[in-house]
Amino acid sequence: MALLLPFIIVAILVYSSIKILMEYERGVIFFLGNFQTVKGPGLIFVVPFVQRMVRVNLQTATMEVPSQDVITRDNVSVKVNAVILMRVVDPQKAVLAVQDYLYATSQIAQTTLRSVLGQSQLDDLLAKRDEINSELQRIIDLQTEPWGVKVSVVEVKNVDLPQEMQRAIARQAEAERERRSKVIHAEGEYQAAQRLADAAALMGQNPIALQLRYLQTLVEIAAEKNSTTIFPVPIDLIAPFVKAMERKE
Repeated sequence: MALLLPFIIVAILVYSSIKILMEYERGVIFFLGNFQTVKGPGLIFVVPFVQRMVRVNLQTATMEVPSQDVITRDNVSVKVNAVILMRVVDPQKAVLAVQDYLYATSQIAQTTLRSVLGQSQLDDLLAKRDEINSELQRIIDLQTEPWGVKVSVVEVKNVDLPQEMQRAIARQAEAERERRSKVIHAEGEYQAAQRLADAAALMGQNPIALQLRYLQTLVEIAAEKNSTTIFPVPIDLIAPFVKAMERKE
C-alpha cells in the first residue's frame, strides 16, 4: 500500500492539472500570483499550487440596466430602463484591469443613462430613441474599453411617464389630430371653390356651354323623380325665339 501512495498522489495532481476550455472560453494563467499568459480553447495544463487559472467567457452577454429615475431637461420625471449587449475582447484586461467587469459595466451604464437622458428633453426621448441609444453606446463603450470589454448595443426599453403627463400627451395628440382634420377639410373646400371658379370662368366665355349645362341639369332632375318640377328658364335661352317671332310680325 505504501508503494502505491506516490502513484496515487501523482495521479491526483495530474488530474487536477488538466483543464478543458470551450471554444468561447479563455484561461488567464497566473504563476505564483503574477500574470503569465492566456490559454485556450481546448486542453491545457495548470500546475497545481504554483499556477492558477481564471476562466473568462467571450460570448456576448445581455445585461439588464435597472429602472432609473431621470429628470429630463424640461423638468419631467420619468423612469427609464435599458438593455446592454457586451462581450470581452481582451481576457487579460478583463481580469487585471477591473475587479468585476460585469458589475463595473452595470454601474457605468446606470450613471451614464441618468446623465445622458437628463440632458435630453422628453420629446427627444420619445421621438429620437435611435440617436440617444447611439450616444449611450458610444459613452459606455469608451469607458469600458480599458477593461477589455466591448459594448456593442445599448437600447432604452421602457419610458414610464407619470399619469398626468400621459393625459397631457393624449390631449396634445387629440388636438393635433383635430387640427389636421380641420386643415384637410379647409384644403378640400378651397380646392372645390377653386374648381367652381374655374368652371364658372370657362362657361362665362362660352354661353352655349352654360345653356347645355342647364339643359343637362333639367334632364337629370326629370330622370330622378316622376313629379312636376318648376324650373326657371333663363331669358338668354329663349331670346332667339322671341326675336324670330318679332321679325315675322
